[in-house]
Amino acid sequence: MVDDSASEKERRPVVQALAAVLVFAGIAGVLWGQKELQGSSDQGPATCSHDDHKPGGGRVSAARLCTALNRSDLPSLLGTPQEQAETAYGTESSVTDADGTETPSPEAEVSLKTYSLKLWASDDDLRVGELSGFIGSAEPRTVLGHPAVLYSDHTIAMRFNLGGGKVDTSTGGIARHLLVARDAEDGGGSFEVVIWRQDSIPPDDTALLRVAERVLPTVPGWTGG
Repeated sequence: MVDDSASEKERRPVVQALAAVLVFAGIAGVLWGQKELQGSSDQGPATCSHDDHKPGGGRVSAARLCTALNRSDLPSLLGTPQEQAETAYGTESSVTDADGTETPSPEAEVSLKTYSLKLWASDDDLRVGELSGFIGSAEPRTVLGHPAVLYSDHTIAMRFNLGGGKVDTSTGGIARHLLVARDAEDGGGSFEVVIWRQDSIPPDDTALLRVAERVLPTVPGWTGG
């Protein structure tokens, strides 16, 4: 007999990883289009934009995630102090389980010349310790006293042929994910910070950890360790 709950837990990281890849692909297209239209930007750091959907039940909003991630010292935390945020936005989204249960998963994205970052919030009852067993490249970590997991996946590279109206896709660079429990007891729910570079160079884990340690304590729903 198949344990449906166990099967769903096993599928969850895979679904998140696939969603992340698709999101990266979409972001690549958006950023490419914006850079083509804007050219060199000397208008100052980007401010957060977001959709009009408002989360209910006291949950953290995508707008709040964006505000937390798009900090003034973000370039310095990334080791690129001469850069600034070029795009910043939040999106309300959700993940639907096999039984039809919909779990809110708001997200925010900030991109600079060298790095892009994403911040997710998951308001489910799954523990990071449970999820780590289903992620093949999982590396256990502790972030500010909270259980965490560090793992990798690939982005998707997109090339636009304006003349032919085609989009070519291929495997992109490495994205590093840091999945962190909301509380020190790992009682369910998590935040996920993702970092990747605009080129093919692997991102800096030290920069990812610095960002997570500064950003996560400022997000509603985080419980101090």
